[in-house]
Amino acid sequence: MVCEGDAASSFSFQPTSPPLLPLPITNCNHMDLGGSMVIEHKSWRFNGDGDGAGAGGIQKSSFLVSTLPSQLRPRLDELNVAGKMGGGDVRKTARNRIKPTTSSVSGEDHRELRNRKGLRRERGKDQLRILDVNFVLLGFTIVSSLVALFFLYHFVQFSDADDQLPRVITPFPAPKIMDLEMFQGDHKESLYWGTYRPQVYFGVRARTPESLVAGLMWLGIKDGRYFMRHVCQDADDLQTYGWNKHNGRDYGHQVLIDHGMTLTTSFLKSKVDGSGYGGDWAFRVGVQSEKLSEEMPDAAHLFFYVADEGENALSLGRSVTEIHEKSLLAFGSRSDVSDWELHLKSTDDFEIHHVGLKTPHIHNLSDVVQGILALQARNYGHLELPDTSEDSANILVYQISAKTPFKADIAFVTGTDIDDAEIQERVNSLTGTSLTSHLQKKENEFDDKFNKIFNPSDKLDSESMEVGKAAIGNLLGGIGYFYGQSKILFPQPSKHKSGGDSVLYWPAELYTAVPSRPFFPRGFLWDEGFHQLLIWRWDMHISLDIIGHWLDLMNIDGWIPREQILGAEALSKVPEEFVVQRPSNGNPPTLFLVLQDLVCGMMKNKFSATESKEISAFFERSFGRLEAWFQWFNTTQSGQHKSSYYWHGRKESQTIFELNPKTLSSGLDDYPRASHPSEEERHLDLRCWMLLAADCMHSISNQLINKQQSTNLYGDTANLLADFDLLNKMHFDKDYGAYFDYGNHTEKVRLRRQLVEKNGKPPSLELVRQVLEKPELRLVPHIGYVSLFPFIWKIIPSNSWILEKQLDIIYNNSTLWTDFGLRSLSKTSSMYMRRNTEHDPPYWRGPVWMNMNYLILSSLHHYSKEEGPYRERAELIYNELRGNLIRNVMNKYKETGYLWEQYDQKKGSGKGAHPFTGWTSLVVLIMAESYTQC
Repeated sequence: MVCEGDAASSFSFQPTSPPLLPLPITNCNHMDLGGSMVIEHKSWRFNGDGDGAGAGGIQKSSFLVSTLPSQLRPRLDELNVAGKMGGGDVRKTARNRIKPTTSSVSGEDHRELRNRKGLRRERGKDQLRILDVNFVLLGFTIVSSLVALFFLYHFVQFSDADDQLPRVITPFPAPKIMDLEMFQGDHKESLYWGTYRPQVYFGVRARTPESLVAGLMWLGIKDGRYFMRHVCQDADDLQTYGWNKHNGRDYGHQVLIDHGMTLTTSFLKSKVDGSGYGGDWAFRVGVQSEKLSEEMPDAAHLFFYVADEGENALSLGRSVTEIHEKSLLAFGSRSDVSDWELHLKSTDDFEIHHVGLKTPHIHNLSDVVQGILALQARNYGHLELPDTSEDSANILVYQISAKTPFKADIAFVTGTDIDDAEIQERVNSLTGTSLTSHLQKKENEFDDKFNKIFNPSDKLDSESMEVGKAAIGNLLGGIGYFYGQSKILFPQPSKHKSGGDSVLYWPAELYTAVPSRPFFPRGFLWDEGFHQLLIWRWDMHISLDIIGHWLDLMNIDGWIPREQILGAEALSKVPEEFVVQRPSNGNPPTLFLVLQDLVCGMMKNKFSATESKEISAFFERSFGRLEAWFQWFNTTQSGQHKSSYYWHGRKESQTIFELNPKTLSSGLDDYPRASHPSEEERHLDLRCWMLLAADCMHSISNQLINKQQSTNLYGDTANLLADFDLLNKMHFDKDYGAYFDYGNHTEKVRLRRQLVEKNGKPPSLELVRQVLEKPELRLVPHIGYVSLFPFIWKIIPSNSWILEKQLDIIYNNSTLWTDFGLRSLSKTSSMYMRRNTEHDPPYWRGPVWMNMNYLILSSLHHYSKEEGPYRERAELIYNELRGNLIRNVMNKYKETGYLWEQYDQKKGSGKGAHPFTGWTSLVVLIMAESYTQC
């Protein structure tokens, strides 16, 4: 074997035959950091470069020596490895400097003290010199004191003002929704543990800020090389992965296919007498590998870890040589679950190795582990962890190596301050044949519940049913728990600044579904309303829990940050420039979609007496926040004309490189608006979102909590926004027969290359916007999703000729109709499929999006039931559009193994992020023909 340079930053081992046991390395040359490293042997080959650009390996700039076991550190010192990873560097700051003690007095101070005492004694002897005073000195002292008091007063006033929190980071002054009794007790405990780490392929944590967390890593093989798998990412190029069944509470089953290797992961929770808070849980992993060639190994390397975010010490279980006889891997104690133990059971032969680490950071754990493996391979020729542990380690990683196929069960049991026999009995109930039986029972319950709730049509085949189960399963399995502080734009000077022009929101928790595990594993306000359309039908209590968490993030002004990036793991997936949230910008208040459903369900007696009581309590507690949220939109996003609104945040001065200034706050990003942003704008979609919000608030106040004053206020607002004649006057174009935005607009804009000097650098050719005619106030002639918002909200009377025009737009191949769903922007638009910048391909300018298609289908379904001249045509279009959407999503899932963020309007192929089981999972409701309850 030959060793050259250093371990790889892009970690990869290249096997040339199927090894199971590590082999020694011989004939290694001196290794120089910063070069490249190649380890070769007749069994396998390790290869990589040390350019420091990748996420792993051993690098000067990234490898944290202090995270390695102490036994490995001397070797690193010999190799002159420097630098840190994960922020573990301990540096001196002003707070570390030694300050002089105040309890000691210098010789000079003692002398002064003695002189003062002596002076007092001398004056005490002369009782007649009571008027021996220097009046000039006295006057000077009084004036000085007054000046000092003046400055002290103003200093205190300034300090008090600075101590006062800026409004933008002041919480809403009302009891938290999550403190309601319905979210305490059994409900809270039942949701304590879960697969709440959607950003990793498999992860478990509790709903608490400093949780005990667990997860799975493995060595995948691609192009004949090993790569570490842990965090969900597109670059891994897995054929498929995701929870194909998950009930959101205590059961889930996932299939992952990684280049010839198939892993299945199952999760189960159990609560029995004697369990600690939240109960116990079990994890089963099975591995099978397809023999692609003689060079491919038939051994698999899994890495299961447990880590304590609170840095509580974890204790190793039995010696690895005894693991087959005694299953204990680790144990410890926490204030939330009391004593706990982690056990491994398997009937297959395997090797196990471990490493114990002490570090406050776990978001880069896969980097650390692959660095340790690289060091082991380089120094000893072993592709295995070193069986060492730091003192008071808070992370334990176990490597399980075995020939495939094999499976292993890991049981986490709490409340273990009992005798061993009872513990073993509980471990046995969560492993082996008992676990198999429990998992099968939960799977059957999931299937029965899916059929009962969604009652999919008999026209759907069994494969489409399985895709529907995977859609809801991965949405529920993608629910995460996050804790941290949002970063908010706040340019004013403040002691609360977190750096630059931002301040930190208060520390907060968020329990939420996520749009996409690899790309968007965090909370998005505009997506969440669509998620809850599914989740409330599956489990109303989970849905209310999620909505309550979101509303508790509201500040005193009624604003909710639209993107929640809480905690180190969430931050690690977001570029720095996108972290800061702008308090002037909103997001569509889609939570009113599900709130309106709940209100209408109450009115139609869809819920049990207990459920109705809980929903009423929820609305009673949340009403003040909902009012503040509505008023925030009604004031900060209002236009210059009564009943007009526009999305704030569009900046013409910042868009010389954009063909059309983006409107990120609308959720529709690059959908074309007025070419020149101004306060004269009127955005049709926001006007309709406000109608939904006002109508929902009217229903809540009138039907549930009997607030007459609010009822009248919101009723009047809803009537104003639903005024058909006023809507047409402000947004309808008779020539087009369509609804549009209004603003300062010209169609004659283009992108042309010209020399641009930026930040003092030499000029370079850039695409820059050119305006070829003066804009004017007018309707913005782009037909697309926004044009259909009055149709979506059913403002158009069923007998109006305008309804016919809307159906014409929908069912026209030259505008929105395709065989795969409705495209987002008409082919007739000047912006259709146009890039917005040199680096921004079209996003909402043509592709098919499931969330908007669902809303349009819902309205078509409504008009197909309404008496009027267009009823039959609405029904025909509804059935055809529904069939196109279901068929294309199913076909692309079968072809690719994923649901996608959007679909190509020409070929139907998946585009954007994948898996995207956020609002694309609305296909389940489309299958079930389950739309609004009103």
